[in-house]
Amino acid sequence: MLENYTGQQEIYDALEGIKSKKIKSIFYVACGGSSALTYSSKYILDRDSKTLFAEVYNSNEFIYRSPAKLNENSLVIAISHLGNTPETVEAAKFSKRKGATVISFTQESNSPLAKNSDYRIHYKYGPQVNPADSRNILIIQLTMGILKIKEGQTSKYNALVSSLPKLQKVTHDAIEYYSDRLSRYVNQYKNEEMFYTMASGSNYGVAYTFAICILMEALWINSHAIHAGEYFHGPFEITDKNTPFILLLGLDETRDMEERARTFLEQYGKKTLLLDAKDFDLSEIHESIHGELSSVILLYVLRSLSREFSKVRNHPLDTRRYMHKVDY
Repeated sequence: MLENYTGQQEIYDALEGIKSKKIKSIFYVACGGSSALTYSSKYILDRDSKTLFAEVYNSNEFIYRSPAKLNENSLVIAISHLGNTPETVEAAKFSKRKGATVISFTQESNSPLAKNSDYRIHYKYGPQVNPADSRNILIIQLTMGILKIKEGQTSKYNALVSSLPKLQKVTHDAIEYYSDRLSRYVNQYKNEEMFYTMASGSNYGVAYTFAICILMEALWINSHAIHAGEYFHGPFEITDKNTPFILLLGLDETRDMEERARTFLEQYGKKTLLLDAKDFDLSEIHESIHGELSSVILLYVLRSLSREFSKVRNHPLDTRRYMHKVDY
């Protein structure tokens, strides 16, 4: 075990705890950016699992919809940064009443969410945090760990764990590689009123969280996330030389959809920022998990982009008008 990394003992304990349980369905339950971070894990389970059903739910809708598959053979993975998101806490309580096992990701050990969970996994957060200690990677590690104990799929889990000591440098180098390009893009388009972020597969959640939690919530910039597979079924009609796009190109099986969007944007667009995981030096990372880790690294590059926007627009990333300030 990697004792020097956050959350490792807790992941081990959670996996040991569910090893004997007959898990058939897995529900990732959260709101906002916490929810978006689970898309990569659902992608992994959809692609790799032969026995487990997986779905991502907004916490409130999870309760209202009350999935028929939610029972004693279910695992609910609930995520809330401070562990006090009311909808997510209620979703955990609801899951427990249905007999499900609840694993939570939250920073606060005494939070309402932690207290209503069977297992709680701690992580670190912030621009200087080692990505190996972040919830981004720990959620994926837990998911791969479930595949390991339930289906004997050990190779990717082991590859991920062995890559954790190398992740910080790879991420740092990726941010440095794009540093000048991000600065130029932001300074050139700092006054734009709307940005579209596009991706597919395991990267779609990254595009979504950047659009709603960073551009809209933290920077007050109008934004929308577009799935690259849906781009040609309506959204591409707004493409022109004056419309800014941020396109993520990952390394999973859906990259062809992102490449198709790239070809169209290069022909009909102009204000496009391309962030391509092929530019990352992943030589120290096992090839079998390049797709999974590229989504994590892309999010860190986008966070660097957000800091550039914050500087040029003179808008601190922690400024809020309504969140935690008014009743809602």
